[in-house]
Amino acid sequence: MVTERTKSILKLKEKNLLIIFTRNPELGKCKTRLAATIGDQAALNIYKFLLEHTATITKNLNVSKEVHYSIKVRKDDVWDSTIYSKKQQIGEDLGQRMENAFKQGFANGYQNIIIIGSDIYDLTLADIETAFTSLQSYEYVIGPAEDGGYYLFGMKSVNSQVFKNKTWGTNTVLKDTLNDLQKNNIKLLEERNDVDVYDDIKDITIFQKFLS
Repeated sequence: MVTERTKSILKLKEKNLLIIFTRNPELGKCKTRLAATIGDQAALNIYKFLLEHTATITKNLNVSKEVHYSIKVRKDDVWDSTIYSKKQQIGEDLGQRMENAFKQGFANGYQNIIIIGSDIYDLTLADIETAFTSLQSYEYVIGPAEDGGYYLFGMKSVNSQVFKNKTWGTNTVLKDTLNDLQKNNIKLLEERNDVDVYDDIKDITIFQKFLS
């Protein structure tokens, strides 16, 4: 017998999609700006730790979930295939890859789609739940990062403009995105710290074990 709670969960999964963009965790190929200070192995260890954190906070979220890999899809890794659908990122730059992921999601019938990275230790389950709730009242939801980018972006229909003419990985991304959306109804979440360089982690206790 299907309970009302089960029906409600299934309805949320049919309507809401969380896309997680991730880089394949390979030595010397991830967190390169961080690695410039602490070395390739320590940077890889930190990245794997961040992947595990992201999997932990998202696995019980009552929405559909997809992991989009930068290089190749992996079957046996931190992302449980019974929980996450696995896909390959498509596009020449980050903007194209995100745009294509959103287009695919909306084409598959989802009404609210949110994308996050896999390297935000400050990100919580509550942040993502708040973001999906916000899309009931707002056209867009954005989680600003301390470095001038964003750690979360959500919308109810494809807007290709937000993925064009951006210098990805710089402190202008959030400003330029907000400029694109200045006539729209936007919900801004709390600012969070993402992990790109040594200064992002040097004073945070949880990361000290990787730096010794």
